[in-house]
Amino acid sequence: MSIPSSKQRQRGPQHPIGETELAITPRLDSGLYVVATPIGNLRDITLRALDVLSAADKVLAEDTRQTGKLFEAYSLKNKLVAYHDHNAAARIPQIMGWLAEGQSIALVSDAGTPLVSDPGFKLVREAVAQGHEVFPLPGASAVLAGLVKSGLPSDRFLFAGFLPAKSVGRKREVEALKPVQATLVFFETGPRIKACLTDMLEVLGERDVVLTRELTKRYEEARAGSFAELIASVDADAPRGELVLLVGPPGEDTGWDAARVQLALEQIIPEQGVKRASADVAELSGWAKRDVYALALQMKK
Repeated sequence: MSIPSSKQRQRGPQHPIGETELAITPRLDSGLYVVATPIGNLRDITLRALDVLSAADKVLAEDTRQTGKLFEAYSLKNKLVAYHDHNAAARIPQIMGWLAEGQSIALVSDAGTPLVSDPGFKLVREAVAQGHEVFPLPGASAVLAGLVKSGLPSDRFLFAGFLPAKSVGRKREVEALKPVQATLVFFETGPRIKACLTDMLEVLGERDVVLTRELTKRYEEARAGSFAELIASVDADAPRGELVLLVGPPGEDTGWDAARVQLALEQIIPEQGVKRASADVAELSGWAKRDVYALALQMKK
């Protein structure tokens, strides 16, 4: 078997499961390398991530001190450049210049996969717009780790990030997510978790809920139950740090009465027509399509 070139090892074609790409000191093509890093356990770094972080011309870090701990653990000597919300506007044109010169630029967040609740998407969007290559290096993700640990339905899920800190805004966003037929995934903090759970109970009613913390770390934990049970648990033992909160999808009976279905149809039919609007409202409401369609026809008459 012939030995692939460094370019083939780094970028090469997708191989079937069972075949691997090994690169010790890869020579990177020009482009933006979006690198996932551990969310807690430093052993969750991938070999390819270590290759890229050591070989890239520059490594962009949300917090150079935090990423510096990872670099120290693996004896990485590459130069770290700060890239975060506060300097993104000024830094992005500079980074585009480096890419135009043919440099390889790696992007990491404080933990996990970049672009999830961090400013990385602005950079990637601009790189794509200017025609530069973007290479994703998959790895650790708090969203997926929490979903796997929760035991909630994983065939469909929606990541909603951090909710507003104030109750009014939080309830408004949760209300918009109420009909979504999927597991909802949120990031939340220890000091706000009780208020968040209380607002969710008021808006969503009882559902299956799982609260996870310290994922991949020594004191990894998951608390499962109803909203009421988790509120009691948080009262007795308040969790600390950043949390991943997962809320199960609504049951078959979503509580939509005929008046609510009719209101939704009135809003959607003018834009989508009877047939398509009926299908969309049926999916949102949990009603049978034939029943929604019959109501839509009656309304049109």
